[in-house]
Amino acid sequence: MSESGILVEVDDGVARITINRPERRNALDTGSRDALLAALDAARADAGVRAVLLTGAGDAFCSGADLSGGGGRSDTPTTSAPAPPSPSPSPPGIDSRAVNETLRSGSQRLIRTLWEFDKPTVAAVAGPAAGMGAHLALACDLVVMAEGARLIEVFARRGLVVDAMGAFLLPRLIGLGRAKQLILLADDLGAEQALDWGLAQLVTSRVALLDEAGAWAQRLAKGPTRALGLSKTLLNRSLESSLDQSLLDEAMAVALNTSSADLREGMVAFMERRPPQFIGR
Repeated sequence: MSESGILVEVDDGVARITINRPERRNALDTGSRDALLAALDAARADAGVRAVLLTGAGDAFCSGADLSGGGGRSDTPTTSAPAPPSPSPSPPGIDSRAVNETLRSGSQRLIRTLWEFDKPTVAAVAGPAAGMGAHLALACDLVVMAEGARLIEVFARRGLVVDAMGAFLLPRLIGLGRAKQLILLADDLGAEQALDWGLAQLVTSRVALLDEAGAWAQRLAKGPTRALGLSKTLLNRSLESSLDQSLLDEAMAVALNTSSADLREGMVAFMERRPPQFIGR
């Protein structure tokens, strides 16, 4: 399926979602952003989809929001010419309320959807992932990067405040000090350094990228989907929960999982000393 610059292929339990705007280095305009959200919503609702592989066409993963003006409204509003200095709270031509609502319904909603997705997600990053594009990758459970790929917190280079949930994600993934280093200095972070910092879990050649990332997605798609989803929710919440709340959440997740057919299969397979055959329910 192809819609508004987003390609979706479902095979053997894996939904491979490709941002297909190589002429814009896979920058997302309003249409492609909304199509990506729709593809994620469809993958969540489809019981036959048990993992998602997110990637970009060509030599980039996603260069962020499309600010060209040719593809509709972008997540970061711009004016046709630089606004003159003004003592007013917002420069002429920019409605601060509209900016707030655009972020909440656009990039924030998109990244949050990935972060809270209840099935395993893998990002295959072939090239630059900048701004919102970097956060798209980092909101996935596992990040596979090609040699030479880069994560770029580009906001300070444009005079922008970090957005698209970056201020939430980065301190949780790499700590406050390194998060400030990335945001304030706005330097590129290469694949090997991303691996060293824990922002990527695997670095491979460009040629092998989709095979390596696809293998992980296939492996996850063969797993106990409900248990994996509940486990990732517990891990995500643990970053901001008290011990008491974390233990309560854990007990509730374990109880929810007791009705899972995959739990029964896992127990029977263990007793019969054979590999389990999970069905995702």
